[in-house]
Amino acid sequence: MKYKAFLTCLIMIFFVEISVLFFYANYGGDFYQDAVEVNEAVQSVRDDWENIGAHQNVTSLDYSILDSWGNVIFRTGQGLSESLNEAVVHRDTILDIEINGEVLGKIIIYNDSPQTLWDGRKKSAAVLVFAAALQLICFAVYSVYLYRRVVKPFGKLEDFAERVAGGNLDIPLEMDRGNIFGAFTESFDIMRSELKKARLAEARANTEKKELIAKLSHDIRTPVASIKAASEVGAAIAENEKSRRNYTHIIRKSDQINTLVTNLFSATLEELKQLTVEPTDMKSGEISEMLLGADYFHYAEIPAVPDCMLFADKLRLQQVFDNIFANSYKYANTEIDIKISLKNNFLQIIIEDFGGGVPEKELPLLKEKFKRGENAENVEGAGLGLYISDCFMTEMKGSLDVENGTHGLAVTVNIKLSGAK
Repeated sequence: MKYKAFLTCLIMIFFVEISVLFFYANYGGDFYQDAVEVNEAVQSVRDDWENIGAHQNVTSLDYSILDSWGNVIFRTGQGLSESLNEAVVHRDTILDIEINGEVLGKIIIYNDSPQTLWDGRKKSAAVLVFAAALQLICFAVYSVYLYRRVVKPFGKLEDFAERVAGGNLDIPLEMDRGNIFGAFTESFDIMRSELKKARLAEARANTEKKELIAKLSHDIRTPVASIKAASEVGAAIAENEKSRRNYTHIIRKSDQINTLVTNLFSATLEELKQLTVEPTDMKSGEISEMLLGADYFHYAEIPAVPDCMLFADKLRLQQVFDNIFANSYKYANTEIDIKISLKNNFLQIIIEDFGGGVPEKELPLLKEKFKRGENAENVEGAGLGLYISDCFMTEMKGSLDVENGTHGLAVTVNIKLSGAK
């Protein structure tokens, strides 16, 4: 609220100053001569009329003296009116020099009010312009401050919220206690951490459910198989048609139970297919921002991305990069090398860590559900990151490949070029 009040006052003062500036610029003013000094000037000229060449100006006024024929016989400075016409135009004060009832000449007292007013206008305008410029600078500095302390942190919160909404809970929210969202971002990250714990607990519960269903399937199939086998024997040795029909009915129900148990087991593995992927055209320049956003530990140098149009879902593609970097952090925790190039109809991005890779026998399993390598012991996770990423890339008409590279595990993301077949 304080920031809003400050900005409001700043803007109001700025408009007030502009109004004052226009007021001074259009103010005409009143022109008056100092009557006392005018009388002193006239009197001194009368006193020195006989020796006007030696006349001394005893006032602060500038004036010129004309004789009765209109000739200038004395002046106190340059640029003064030298005729009555000029004096009238300039609004000078014109008085008669009268001695003993006889008019001997004229005194033209220079009207300096317009010049004084003009000088005042220029000074006032300069001061106001300077003040307005200073306030504009303050406004610009404050705007930058607001951008860094409010807008930019809020943008991070928006990106963070979008990732959380997309199901990515691995990347922490960077906190800057120097901005007004410091405590707020900390609360958001605590929320993310709690959601992650809940998600992991849910994943463990799902795994346990899967194992339970597998065990129950085995336990149920065994007696059902025995019942079916006994029924088949009974049907073979039945002495009458009614008994044979009863045994046949038991066999059919046994097959039905076996099918239902199999479907129940398969249904638990179909939940991940509910995640929607909606690819659209996007500029390749956005890839750099995605990689920077995924690499929150800054372990990688992001190379230049070739200029092209891609066909991808931005949210899901960000999740793919997030999952790859999160796996690298958890299992390798080393520097990360990134190579980007155009290959055939795809933008190929190779992300490789320096963790030594995994045994060759485990490579085919890394993209399967709930499969984790031997190095995953004591490391939290559900074994779904690469599986989900592979599903996303397939829906985007691209691909995801996992192999052992030169230094460690290398994940290749192939993003389809827009318009490519």
